[in-house]
Amino acid sequence: MVIQFCNRKEELKTLANQLNKIGFGLIIIYGRRRIGKTSLILEATKNKKRLYYMAVEKGNLEGFYKKCVELFPEASKLRKDWEVLFEYIKNEVEVVIIDEFQNSIKEDKSIISLFQRIVDTTLLNSNLKLVLLGSTVSVITSKVLSYKSPLYGRKTFSMKLKPVKFSALKDFFPEKSVEELVEIYGFADGIPYYLTKIGRKEGFWEWLQKELAEKTFLTDEIDFLMRYEFEEVGTYKAILYAIAYGKTKINEIKDFTGLSRTDISPYLKNLIETDLIVKKIPILEKQQTRKGRYYLKDNFLAFWFRYIFPNLSSIEEGIFDIKAIKQDYNSYLGVVFEKICKEALVELIKQKKLPSFTKIGKQWGSYTAKNEETGRIEKKNYEIDLVTLNEKTKEILFAECKWREKINAEKIIKDLIKKSRLVNWHKNKRKEYFVVFAKSFGKRIDSFEGKKVYCFDLKDLEKLFSAF
Repeated sequence: MVIQFCNRKEELKTLANQLNKIGFGLIIIYGRRRIGKTSLILEATKNKKRLYYMAVEKGNLEGFYKKCVELFPEASKLRKDWEVLFEYIKNEVEVVIIDEFQNSIKEDKSIISLFQRIVDTTLLNSNLKLVLLGSTVSVITSKVLSYKSPLYGRKTFSMKLKPVKFSALKDFFPEKSVEELVEIYGFADGIPYYLTKIGRKEGFWEWLQKELAEKTFLTDEIDFLMRYEFEEVGTYKAILYAIAYGKTKINEIKDFTGLSRTDISPYLKNLIETDLIVKKIPILEKQQTRKGRYYLKDNFLAFWFRYIFPNLSSIEEGIFDIKAIKQDYNSYLGVVFEKICKEALVELIKQKKLPSFTKIGKQWGSYTAKNEETGRIEKKNYEIDLVTLNEKTKEILFAECKWREKINAEKIIKDLIKKSRLVNWHKNKRKEYFVVFAKSFGKRIDSFEGKKVYCFDLKDLEKLFSAF
């Protein structure tokens, strides 16, 4: 089994449909580094006659020419010219793949216009499939996919490759328990490169201890990722570090990093464009709200900035004790478990085990209440882990996610109902549901004060995901 393609069946099926279509095709595949773009397209085209070229920082025309000659020695007679080479190879191969296409753009900005001409005049009436892969998300979206791009309107298909879901981890690690899969997910997310780094037979903590001792990739990984995207790596690291430690509001990030509000906004914008962070808003707020919060896009980033970045010196010196991570890890996994529960919630709704929805997200806000001790009116905050809405049926579901053992569901629901009353959405007209996710329950309930309650523990989630 090629484990890099666990749960990539849908992507492979989609690509097969595109690759098998009659006529020319311009296919764009992009996404953050380590996500598995190269492996995916090579798997998808393994039975096709293809030319694969990885673009580098300089000399790409020369490199592409050499690749053509390597496959077809008679191409050595051709002039070193992109149009001439494509005119020749369009009849010799079924697929041309140019990996890390953003490097070609950085070397020569005019290559976008050149490829537009090649598509419009040389390839348009052929059956060739031209596949461009890109790891610098901001460059691909702005230079290739944007309406301002010369290639705009030429692509026949684009795919932004995402991490595999938590439910796919069982395919990577069939022998591991669901609890250990959660621990692994907290480190690697669903990013194939990191998942395949972890030994399939050895325990996660055993592997991590060995990795930190041998320092094969983990200590340098973020520098590797970021040097392709930014010049001021230190500033971006400081922002990511702040977010990893719960500084999710713009003023909190500003205070933590020492950057002014004016200075920090462009950095946040760039981090969003490069797929390293995401801005979330309460589910009931409009996009223009100032209540937005910033979160790291994947678990690997969160893990690295929480545990590796602040301990780089002791790791390099070989004196770091992995117990420091173990002691804090359950606290860290609270947010990770929430992400898993969101995936589970979507699947439960698909299987019609929960009411359908048109929107899903978090909800937070503030309210005023009287302090019983001082008698003063104070501003307080509330947050609900997951909320789903159905605008048509006026149904709303509130969910709390607790990465703890022996949870008393009644106590959680009592508090959740109080918070639900603060949510101003079709009050007195809506139908409400309540869900508690937990590592395990000490007490389950199926209703409370006439409200329907669903309880799901880790064993329930294991059954749900094993059915995929």
